[in-house]
Amino acid sequence: MLGIGAQQPAHAPARIGQSQVAARFLRAVLRADYPAAYARLAPEVRRSVSLDRFTTAAQPLWQRAHRHPEIQLYKLGVRLNGSASRLFYSFSLAADSSLKTPSVLLEVTFRDTASRSVLGFGLRPAATARPSLKK
Repeated sequence: MLGIGAQQPAHAPARIGQSQVAARFLRAVLRADYPAAYARLAPEVRRSVSLDRFTTAAQPLWQRAHRHPEIQLYKLGVRLNGSASRLFYSFSLAADSSLKTPSVLLEVTFRDTASRSVLGFGLRPAATARPSLKK
């Protein structure tokens, strides 16, 4: 039991941030470790999307980016869609870092700021944006 002002035990895992969850999800996809990436999906997404269907949806992202798997956070924001909104993180390929506008963005969406489960993802040209798998 922790008392007031007590520190967490050294063995307690630190809660990782959304950007780290998104990056880990994308890195798993870029390694073609689809089961690891699939495990980071929100439970309701996993209930409606099989691992096989997820793998099929993730393949275009892998095909486009696996030769240059280093990624970096490009931007984050909120996309409004009618009455719903989705928090998103866009990553660019590190190989595109010298370009004014990246050739492609790898996008991961979350339900809200507290969520640590991926709601959707997509491969988007830098100028336009539509996730390929979303709830």
